[in-house]
Amino acid sequence: MSLPNDQLPEAAGTPPNGGPSRRSFLKQSGGILGFALVPPIADQAEAIADKMAPPSPILSGQTNVSLNINGQAKNLRLEPRTTLLDTLREYLDLTGTKKGCDHGQCGACTVLVDGRRVNACLTLAVMSQGKQITTIEGLAKGDELHPMQEAFLKHDGFQCGYCTPGQIMSGVACVKEGHATTDDQAREWMSGNICRCGAYPNILAAVREVAGQQAKG
Repeated sequence: MSLPNDQLPEAAGTPPNGGPSRRSFLKQSGGILGFALVPPIADQAEAIADKMAPPSPILSGQTNVSLNINGQAKNLRLEPRTTLLDTLREYLDLTGTKKGCDHGQCGACTVLVDGRRVNACLTLAVMSQGKQITTIEGLAKGDELHPMQEAFLKHDGFQCGYCTPGQIMSGVACVKEGHATTDDQAREWMSGNICRCGAYPNILAAVREVAGQQAKG
């Protein structure tokens, strides 16, 4: 009569001749090989990975950044991933530039870089070195407001005021670009700046007035 598999001598771990079973031998040899081979192989693989992986700028610490903001040189130590928006607000206390969506969709953080509109939340500070950066704080000349600022006051181009700095900066560039010659054109080229209060008619009136003044002057 044959025995069930689980009652066979080899399956039970005791072969007929009293020596180690095949199963126990494989377990022991596998453990020995594992202890002997795994650490060297793992160490070698880790060393190769370290050599092949490019250095990460995000993890490389801080770097010197020199910025020209509103006509003044600012020397800072920043992480390479720091945005221009966070640099202005957190490091230079220029809080007129607002953080809205932080995804480049609302325009609240609009500043001028070499006269062009940029979303400061999508621009790294290190990318702006050697360029002229203008924020809302740099528009007025002492107590003399910029014409766009005066027009926004005159036409009441704001309610809560949160988007106003970005609207004004965008309006200044829009007029300078020649993209405010008609109502429809101004609406199109100002469409990247969102006003959740819905003060668009007043904003449009302010931008068009400044465009008219420049056209006459």
